[in-house]
Amino acid sequence: MSGTPIKGRGAASNREGRFESVRVEAEDDGWPGDAEGEDLQPARPRTTVSEERARSILSHNDSPDIPFEHSINVYRGCEHGCVYCYARPSHGYLNLSAGLDFETRLFAKTNAAELLRAELGRRSHRVSPINLGANTDPYQPIERQYRLTREVLQVLLETRHPCTIVTKNACVERDLDLLHELASQRLVFVAVSVTTLDNRLAARLEPRASAPHRRLEAIARLSAAGVPTGVFAAPLIPAVNDPDLEGILERGREAGALYANYTLVRLPHEVKDLFREWLELHFPQRAAHVMNLIRDMRGGRDNDPRFGARMRGEGAIAKLIQARFELARKRLGYLHRDEIELDCSRFRPPRAESAQGELF
Repeated sequence: MSGTPIKGRGAASNREGRFESVRVEAEDDGWPGDAEGEDLQPARPRTTVSEERARSILSHNDSPDIPFEHSINVYRGCEHGCVYCYARPSHGYLNLSAGLDFETRLFAKTNAAELLRAELGRRSHRVSPINLGANTDPYQPIERQYRLTREVLQVLLETRHPCTIVTKNACVERDLDLLHELASQRLVFVAVSVTTLDNRLAARLEPRASAPHRRLEAIARLSAAGVPTGVFAAPLIPAVNDPDLEGILERGREAGALYANYTLVRLPHEVKDLFREWLELHFPQRAAHVMNLIRDMRGGRDNDPRFGARMRGEGAIAKLIQARFELARKRLGYLHRDEIELDCSRFRPPRAESAQGELF
């Protein structure tokens, strides 16, 4: 444990991944820093981005808890730094840490649009809405430079393929031109995740995501442009941000959101230890209580990965949160998810490239 929060970062340490056989632990040997006065391990690690040529871009989903069959993740790792992020353990497959590595050592799949065009051109492709943002946020800060999400949206618009987007970043407003065109053909739905209305708490939970008021503004601008939007109160953490549930739904509805949803915090693999560390640093007097509440919703464990239980939990507290959500949803007039249908009949496969070019 680092013993102190790192400004601008969610994790406070770089714990080894579950596949690592070697553990590295820093130890103070009493020597001062170098001549420039810098520590061997900088207190504020910089973000680095490695470009990679991916082999495939469409991921298949078979979970009954998730309403889509395919997803696209144009980035690996996420600079938002949400300490609770269930995707953190995926960095272990790169022999990197789910801690600081996940939010500082990022990978950009620069051939994402090229791969998508090829995969949509296969005869075996089955048309159903493709989700952007299932694992890492498609509009995290590096998207401003790499514009890979925009390139993917251009392919989806070109082929008239339906898609859904989940993001915590107001950068989604940049692509209003494409989203408006997709929406005019019933090809897109955008969900903005608002975890809390408290700016100070948001800065600690998800330090490089957009501030809560900016996410609500993004919902309003998307809605005004005719793009169907939803608000996700996700994830809810008992005794940390769950008191904001009704407020998030109210503010989202005022901004024009048509649909609302929530999930409970999930702590798979390395995330449970990173989250405990975060609680001890930011809410030391409440840390044990929060973890006890989480275990109460997870059958006595830190995490319950079972389909049907992992998103909403079980037990009295989970049922209370669900009842609060349903009462607020009905009171505010949110639609059911199946009332927002995307059109899968417009799809047209991308044209194969020709040496003679386009004649018509």
